Amino acid sequence: MNDTQAGKAGRAATVSARISPAGGLDILSRNEVARLRDASGSGLHALLRRCALAVLTSGNMSDDPRSILEQFPDFDIQVLQQDRGIKIELTHAPAQAFVDGQIIRGINELLVAVVRDIVYVSTQMEQGNFDLDDSVGLTHAVFEILRNARILKPQIDPNLVVCWGGHSISRDEYEYTKQVGYQLGLRGMDICTGCGPGAMKGPMKGATIAHAKQRRRNNRYIGITEPGIIAAESPNPIVNHLVIMPDIEKRLEAFVRMGHGIIVFPGGVGTAEEILYLLGILLHPDNAGVPFPLILTGPRQSAAYFEQIDRFLRLTLGDSVAQHYQIIVDDPIAVARAMVRGIDKVRNYRLDNKDAFFFNWALNIPYAFQLPFRPTHQAMRGLVIHRDRPRHELAADLRRAFSGIVAGNVKEEGMRAIEKEGPFDIDGDADIMQSLDELLKAFVAQDRMKLPGGTAYVPCYRVLTSETAP
Repeated sequence: MNDTQAGKAGRAATVSARISPAGGLDILSRNEVARLRDASGSGLHALLRRCALAVLTSGNMSDDPRSILEQFPDFDIQVLQQDRGIKIELTHAPAQAFVDGQIIRGINELLVAVVRDIVYVSTQMEQGNFDLDDSVGLTHAVFEILRNARILKPQIDPNLVVCWGGHSISRDEYEYTKQVGYQLGLRGMDICTGCGPGAMKGPMKGATIAHAKQRRRNNRYIGITEPGIIAAESPNPIVNHLVIMPDIEKRLEAFVRMGHGIIVFPGGVGTAEEILYLLGILLHPDNAGVPFPLILTGPRQSAAYFEQIDRFLRLTLGDSVAQHYQIIVDDPIAVARAMVRGIDKVRNYRLDNKDAFFFNWALNIPYAFQLPFRPTHQAMRGLVIHRDRPRHELAADLRRAFSGIVAGNVKEEGMRAIEKEGPFDIDGDADIMQSLDELLKAFVAQDRMKLPGGTAYVPCYRVLTSETAP
């Protein structure tokens, strides 16, 4: 079946087609296929449909996860078991995923990744193969998901740079991320990001040009996402390895277990969440002496942004936190060289400690950082943001605060909770709340909360400073 149609008035053009999966997924059991088709509350079909639609609209520039479903309300996906393997049947799928009636190869591969990860994680959960009650078990779950996705490469020297940053950034900032990606690519680095637009796309785009100039093959542009955010940050077209982790905490752990160094570009609350996650881990006493290069960088126009981030981190976690990161402004070559030096230290440390290059087993990630946080109004109000706590524990709750704001901004469940009950309340030490309030107001003023062009941003949170406390 291959029936192209313009769709009903006001709706985007669609295509219906039955396709053969491209690589990495040959057969599924009858039980797995049945679960993917199950549209009941406990079934996987709704999750499959949402994630598949995000992949089929790769490059979409809306960060409202509900808008895509509204554009393609009749879209459906079914996985069919056949004698010679499986077929994927798409009904009223976005026409942008096809060329002359044939699905684009890269999108086909990402679609296979969606099916693969949803089936694998749900099966392992159902069979109790993941021990999610302690830190070691959670780390093994992350490892198994990444191994099943076939992106853990044991015979490669450390070269994977994770790039974090906002999906809503200025043109100058986006061009800068490409320049940094280009310099990394010239030095043989592969790129891993959150897979979306903006600072997640730019480094990959720059690296592709550099890799082509160096005639480098088998390049990795890894995108790691999770079901709650993929619809708001659909994979950019350069991603050639997609992994869907079950939740944000496992996504974050995957970044720091796989990556050999991290570069942070300008961003908003999601980027602040990522910074606090990594710094909280590095501040844990068990991780003292573990090399992990962390560079914060942007163009000259972003210097004030990083100054404000630096002030916030020092105020909340102490001046010594700055030992764990460098700030390099407007110098892509210096960033790439510093990252190469940092990764050399990682390589030597792993050799000395007989740790794997492809998965950082030695890094201790406390259970508090791994435990999934569901940002309800009660949970957000219950965060303990006080300076008398150990720094890594304070960082964990600050990370949760930003995670809740991300949910309220772009995740469907969080957006519905805000619409129903109003903004989240965030409370804590007065000086931390004042600094947090100033930081978030700056994000709003700089259009870092939502992609520009839509309705004006309405905060999904209320920071309880002395002026706002009831």
